[in-house]
Amino acid sequence: MKKIQILIIEDNDDIRESTAEILELANYEVLQASNGRIGVELAGSHLPDLILCDIMMPELDGYGVLYLLNKNEQTAATPFIFLTAKAERLDMRKGMEMGADDYLTKPFDDVELMNAIESRLSKREKQQHFYSQSLEKLSALFSNSSGLQELEKIIAARKVRTIKKRQIVYYEGDNVSGVYLVMQGKVKTFKLSEDGRELLTGMYGHENYFGVTSLLLNAPYTETAEAMEDSTVCMLPKDLMEDLLNRYPDVARQFIEILSNNLQEKEEQLLQLAYHSVRKRMAEVLARLCKQEQEGTEMILRISRDNLAAMAGMATETVSRILSDFKDEGIIERKGSQIVILDQLRLQQMKN
Repeated sequence: MKKIQILIIEDNDDIRESTAEILELANYEVLQASNGRIGVELAGSHLPDLILCDIMMPELDGYGVLYLLNKNEQTAATPFIFLTAKAERLDMRKGMEMGADDYLTKPFDDVELMNAIESRLSKREKQQHFYSQSLEKLSALFSNSSGLQELEKIIAARKVRTIKKRQIVYYEGDNVSGVYLVMQGKVKTFKLSEDGRELLTGMYGHENYFGVTSLLLNAPYTETAEAMEDSTVCMLPKDLMEDLLNRYPDVARQFIEILSNNLQEKEEQLLQLAYHSVRKRMAEVLARLCKQEQEGTEMILRISRDNLAAMAGMATETVSRILSDFKDEGIIERKGSQIVILDQLRLQQMKN
């Protein structure tokens, strides 16, 4: 049986060699590179199963290594873990945005190293399942499209990214890096008012795209995207998507349709904020959430009061009061942090 191969890119000889020794004892095959340039060459020629890479290195730093590997279809999906003495949030954010899977802050012990590696390798095994889900969605979305095969190639070559609950995917004002496909979990987009209040502008679940507006406008993201629960997303890079959209008008029309539906939803949200009472707005928010879930006589929604308040444009105290009224009226039931919808029809027909 072929051994799992791990590439270590680290300019510190002691750290590189001691890490290699630990991995070899764990029955991994290890490749070593003393700088980023050599590391990129080894990655391209050997196609390792996982890469450990320092950030601060001569000739080519870790960010440069990751950038070049992402440009190569053969190495773009390889699990990538940064080894760094820096734990600042800005460094971590930059690396995650570029596609890094994890960080190990030096000094790390044997257990931390092995846990990080085994976790990433396990997640890689699940990627084919996620890819098949996304390709089923693409087949339905781009049926009879001459661009489908090209888009499938983009998906298959990209790394599935796992994001934790409350983790930011991108911030408002960040340069557009691409469009995202939710493969598992939920992601919300929101804007902050001057007084710090959050207005939820979109919520995206399984097989939904987000970031489409900024991609088509080639403009910075106008909203912040954050995971509402542990989620899995796939980022389709801007340059590859622009090329695909330019070459296949039928695919472009489908994305324009997605954008149009998103705009229509936001227009309806603005009208609700302007003309509907808080009671009706909350009923409409709950009804909209039910529509996003599977059909059923009893619907269970897992959403916080803060997110409900952000969707409806009201204070959390008002949310609590209205939910209490709905419970007394037999429209909903509360089970801890969950909301059980007992009567969807009454929510839909709520008077202003």
